[in-house]
Amino acid sequence: MGNRVTREDFEWVYTEQPHTQRRKEILAKYPEIKTLMGPDPHLKWIVSGMVFMQFLACYLVKDLSWKWIFFWAYAFGGCINHSLTLAIHDISHNVAFGNKQAKWNRWFAVFANLPIGIPYSASFKKYHIDHHRYLGGDNLDVDIPTDFEGWFFCTPLRKLLWLFLQPLFYSLRPLYVNPKAITRMEIFNALVQFSIDLIIYYLWGLKPIIYLIAGTILCMGVHPISGHFIAEHYMFLKGYETYSYYGPLNWLTFNVGYHMEHHDFPSIPGCRLPMVKKIAAEYYDNLPHHQSWIRVLWDFVFDDTIGPYSRVKRLYELAKES
Repeated sequence: MGNRVTREDFEWVYTEQPHTQRRKEILAKYPEIKTLMGPDPHLKWIVSGMVFMQFLACYLVKDLSWKWIFFWAYAFGGCINHSLTLAIHDISHNVAFGNKQAKWNRWFAVFANLPIGIPYSASFKKYHIDHHRYLGGDNLDVDIPTDFEGWFFCTPLRKLLWLFLQPLFYSLRPLYVNPKAITRMEIFNALVQFSIDLIIYYLWGLKPIIYLIAGTILCMGVHPISGHFIAEHYMFLKGYETYSYYGPLNWLTFNVGYHMEHHDFPSIPGCRLPMVKKIAAEYYDNLPHHQSWIRVLWDFVFDDTIGPYSRVKRLYELAKES
């Protein structure tokens, strides 16, 4: 994807994130983009079907041997759960019921969380707004690895280990980088989640619980779908901090691959992001993008010039003072 440089630190920049200006330009030229904003009327039904599909799977796997529990967790259940995390991502932008029904979106995200096995949705919402508002912000955007991660996970074997451990870093990093007070919604999320886990355990035993949680963890690690974690903002080409992917895995991931378009217009649901690219094609067609999430993972592990340090960072002085 172009010339690369060996990284011994993050790429520090002192300019505004590119999405703000591009959003202004596109809206000025194509005001009809605003008609794409608003809730996706199909999202709640798709997500509900996925949740109940996983509950059915819990019943079906209860008598399987352990090797088949883990096989189906990786090959099927984890794909559904990873897709649900990306549905929760969309829901965090209020696209299930609209901005006027913000609480309904929060509650529905808790429902979408149920097959994931561990409480996730409320904490994700709390931090994700900072990822958009302060993209690359030092001590603000917890999507960026820590200095330790960048320094230590710098060889192919260590980077592969980092990918396996990504769910751990993803969940614990915010507590170190930018700790925030626990909210009532997080408590509600945990109570509902663990109650459903206990009900599943009471009805069908331990194996369905392991099926759900193992699928979540395995498919957020080394898995084709998890390539989006690296593809979205790791700097494969100097000067570009957000990348889109337009391949078939978008069908399973609520179009999260349309990531430049998403950061330009976070209030547009994933199902309509391809229309953004079509309307404003000249703003996206010539930007670098990824062809394969599997190739992204391969390059991340085996290219010496790419690693956890391959991220753009910037300072937001006013945000830190407020």
